[in-house]
Amino acid sequence: MNATKARVDAWLGRMTMYRLILWILAILAAYSLLLDVLGWLTFGVTDMLVHLALCLGLTYASNRLVALLFRVKPHSESSLITGLLLYFLFWPSTLAPSAQVPDLAGVALACVVASASKYVLAYRGRHIFNPAAAGAFIVSLTGLNIATWWAATPAMLWLLVPGVALVLYRTKKLPMAGVFLVVTVAIVASALLRTGVDVGSAIWQPLAQQPLLFFVGFMLTEPLTLPPRRWQQLAMAVVVGVLFAVPYNLGGVANSPELALLVGNILAFLAGQRRGVMLTFKGSRPLTPSTTEFRFVPKRPVRFLPGQFMELDLPHSRSDGKGWRRVFSITNATDSPEVTFGVGTAEPVSAAKRALLALTPGERVRGTAVGGDFVLPPDAGAPVLLIAAGIGITPFLSQLASLSSVRRDIVVLYLARSAAELAGSDVLEASGARVIARLADGSAPPEFMHDAGQARIDAHSLLGFVPDVAQRIVYVSGSPAHVDSLRAAARRAGARRIHVDSFAGY
Repeated sequence: MNATKARVDAWLGRMTMYRLILWILAILAAYSLLLDVLGWLTFGVTDMLVHLALCLGLTYASNRLVALLFRVKPHSESSLITGLLLYFLFWPSTLAPSAQVPDLAGVALACVVASASKYVLAYRGRHIFNPAAAGAFIVSLTGLNIATWWAATPAMLWLLVPGVALVLYRTKKLPMAGVFLVVTVAIVASALLRTGVDVGSAIWQPLAQQPLLFFVGFMLTEPLTLPPRRWQQLAMAVVVGVLFAVPYNLGGVANSPELALLVGNILAFLAGQRRGVMLTFKGSRPLTPSTTEFRFVPKRPVRFLPGQFMELDLPHSRSDGKGWRRVFSITNATDSPEVTFGVGTAEPVSAAKRALLALTPGERVRGTAVGGDFVLPPDAGAPVLLIAAGIGITPFLSQLASLSSVRRDIVVLYLARSAAELAGSDVLEASGARVIARLADGSAPPEFMHDAGQARIDAHSLLGFVPDVAQRIVYVSGSPAHVDSLRAAARRAGARRIHVDSFAGY
């Protein structure tokens, strides 16, 4: 099981979540065409191909045009995702014996509105609403067309279910999706039970015949329109689930999946929606032979909690197929005038990291998101154990650099290849934390660190280094493989409260 999980993590780690979503939607689109050929769908292949070309072509072209008007670099990958979403939201228009012009006009308008919403319905560089939902809702008000969400077809489930599962696993939104599904299925099933439907059918019908799975996998959990904290995301899932499932009609506006999502987007914004910020590059310095620190000055102060990440938009001409956006842990203290990131820069280096390395002082980069729940407990008296493997030290550097005058009971276990690969030794020493270094090559760590030798970190050795591990809140950070093994060791050593942050490595 662990070996399978490691292979899946390694495969998913080769692509960004945007690229994963794009590929899965593209595969689902191809699958829908196959279903039509087999007779399981009855739209007509020609109509579906024209519909697909219209959605992709118009969202791509309009996105580039609006980006040109706003003098920003377009994100083509995002526009293709939006186009594919609209392909599944609107019924393919009939072309023969005569074209349904209003339907086609409605789809075309939805594509343009979706693209424009990313720039017009935005605040400080970040769009507020899910673009596809915004396009579908505004078109419904015109009467030209209405979203049918035809992806909610039982035949689509064969690929939709594994595709959604991969996306939710990769984006770590399975708890949020679970809350939404429980709320919506409970409401819909209760209504069906009152009509005499049996329990099994009452649960199956909303999952197979309503767009719950498509909605939760590709739209509700879209990272750019979520609140930054997990508890806020779970609360949003409850609210959107109720609005999705409960029928209502207010002033001629009836409940719909897109309206439920737009209300959720507004709540996310009001709850502290992460806003974009422009960063001016100041310089870089090597932290270790394989790690580089990048320094930026933000146009306005960045609000974050120590341990959180920032997503950077890094356009580059020679793309490696992984998209432009990358997530990096913030390493500076919360009161610092600069924003710094510790980034693994050992070869082979991805195209986005090469774009970082090629920056010259004065160039600007947009930070598109700040969030994450890998933060220390609010109770300063709670003892913690921070376990870092390699580049996994980066979120801990911000936490340790931000310690107030009230000292926490902190133990740091730092795994690295050698003493030269220990990043942030100055921050670790100044924090006053007890630091234990496990160096794979047997070299000696700095004097303020306890030398763990080359011992394999398992439950037995962990108890030897940290006898009270069961009483500590444990944080584990590093590659997915390291996180899995270290979390297992901590759990076998008696730890019950364990938080993890894995670095995919793209």
